[in-house]
Amino acid sequence: MLQISPENFWLALAVTLAAGLATAIGSLLVLFSRQPSPRLLAFGLAFAGGAMVYVSLSEILNKSIASFALAYGERSGFTYGTVAFLLGVLAIVAIDHLIPNPHETLDSKEPAFRDTSKAYIKRVGLLTAVAITAHNFPEGLATFFATVESPSVGMPLAFAIAIHNIPEGIAIAVPVYFATQSKLHAFLASLLSGLAEPVGAVLGYFLLKGSLSHATFGWVFGLIAGVMVFLALDELLPAAKRYAKGHETVYGLVAGMGTLAISLVLFKW
Repeated sequence: MLQISPENFWLALAVTLAAGLATAIGSLLVLFSRQPSPRLLAFGLAFAGGAMVYVSLSEILNKSIASFALAYGERSGFTYGTVAFLLGVLAIVAIDHLIPNPHETLDSKEPAFRDTSKAYIKRVGLLTAVAITAHNFPEGLATFFATVESPSVGMPLAFAIAIHNIPEGIAIAVPVYFATQSKLHAFLASLLSGLAEPVGAVLGYFLLKGSLSHATFGWVFGLIAGVMVFLALDELLPAAKRYAKGHETVYGLVAGMGTLAISLVLFKW
C-alpha cells in the first residue's frame, strides 16, 4: 500500500483550498467592482479550458497509464488507463444529466433578471449554488490527488481550476445578491460552494487511504482526466464562445495550452 506523507497531504489540501476560494473572488468582483469585459471573460474561460485539456491529456492521463503499468504491466497499463478515462467522462455526463450545470449567469436583458419576484430569483441562486457545488467535488478530488502525486502537475491544474471558479462565483453571487440585497449572503453562498473542493478532497482521501496502491492511483488519475476534459469541453469553451466577440476563444485556448506546456517544462527543471 502506498503512503502519503503529512507534508504532501497538507500541501495538496492547501492548493485545493486556494483553488476553491477563487469562487469567493468571483463574488467579490460582482459586489465591489465593475462587471468584467465580456471579451476578457471569454479569453479567461477559454484559457482555463485549454489549460485543463492540456494538463489532463499530457500529464494526468499519462500518470494513470504509468500507475496501471506498475500494477499490471505495460501492455495492460494503456488499456486500463483508457478505460478509466472513458469511465470518468461517462461519470461526469451522468452527474451533468442529474444536476445540470448552469452555463450562464443572469443577464440584464433576460426576463429572469427583470423578474421582480425575489422568491424566483432566490430559487435561481439556490439551484445555481447547488449545481456548481456538486460539480466542485470532483474538481477538488482532481486537484488534491494530482498535487499529492506530483506538485508540478497539481499546481498548474489548480491554477486552471481557479480561473474556472471565478465566473462560477459570479454566477452564484448575482442572483443571491439581487434576491437578498445582502452582499454578505452573496459572498457566503459563493464561499461555501468553493469550499466543496477541499471537502471533496478530504472525503476522497479518507475513503481511499486504506487502499492506496498503484492501481488505485491509476483509477483516480484516469477518472480525473476524463472528468476534466469533459468539463473543459462542455462548460468552459461553450461559455467562452458565448461571451466572445471575435477570436478570444481560440486565442485563450491556445494561450492556456501554451502556458501549461511551458510551466510543466519549467517544473521539470
